[in-house]
Amino acid sequence: MWSISLPWWEFVVRAAVVYVLVLLMLRVTGKRQVGQLAPFDLVLLLLLSNAVQNSMNGGDNSITGGLVLAGTLVGLNYLFGLATFKSRKLETLIEGKPQVLIHKGQVDDAIMSDAKLTRHELELALRRHGCTSPGEVRLAVLENNGEISVVQKMKEE
Repeated sequence: MWSISLPWWEFVVRAAVVYVLVLLMLRVTGKRQVGQLAPFDLVLLLLLSNAVQNSMNGGDNSITGGLVLAGTLVGLNYLFGLATFKSRKLETLIEGKPQVLIHKGQVDDAIMSDAKLTRHELELALRRHGCTSPGEVRLAVLENNGEISVVQKMKEE
């Protein structure tokens, strides 16, 4: 139950490799918040966690091995958070940068396509901000966290 079948450092290396590779894979898939996950996104995350489990634990099911893995993952997460806080360049590399979806009422279809954002998803975000059409929007931005920020046009515009 407590004895591990691999050296402790191998758990750390395995967890680090899997963490970085899964982070890269998720970064490539786009900007969505957990609350905005489509059912297939949620299924993907659940299956990913199951798929990488054995690559991290190397067949070891001990409590100690699990604690080493958990500590490594939490530590890596903290370090990545700290590194992106201190380095703007690293933050952009890991988290991406905001993208302007609508400027002065005009939707940028190229950005929409790159972000894999449907018109329906954009319209939903606009309605949540009290807009019924892109023409009512001065600026709409797809933020790093997957949210869409909307600045409405003033009455005089």
